[in-house]
Amino acid sequence: QVQLVESGGGLVQAGGSLRLSCAASGIIFSLSTMGWYRQAPGKQRELVAHITTSGTTNYADSVKGRFTISGDIAKNTIYLQMNSLKPEDTAVYYCNVVRLGFPKYDYWGQGTQVTVSS
Repeated sequence: QVQLVESGGGLVQAGGSLRLSCAASGIIFSLSTMGWYRQAPGKQRELVAHITTSGTTNYADSVKGRFTISGDIAKNTIYLQMNSLKPEDTAVYYCNVVRLGFPKYDYWGQGTQVTVSS
């Protein structure tokens, strides 16, 4: 069992920055992927960025050049540095860890609110 706890959300003006953290308790095996998703009111949850245990990263087009995912899955912690924030970045941000092979798992955090004012 893995528990994920996000922190760092809040209210910021457009153009500002925030740093989200996700701490995982429990065992995370190699070949896992940790990532950040977000869900705005009335919209589906979408991928923001993810990072693999080998360090490979991937970003949604809407955040490329503005957001940076980092961390060490082996140390059970990842971060999302968000710069040049826009009002459309307003959403609840969720941390996720998934592993497709055995043992298979897919865990979510409780989410942290990010609000960007114009």
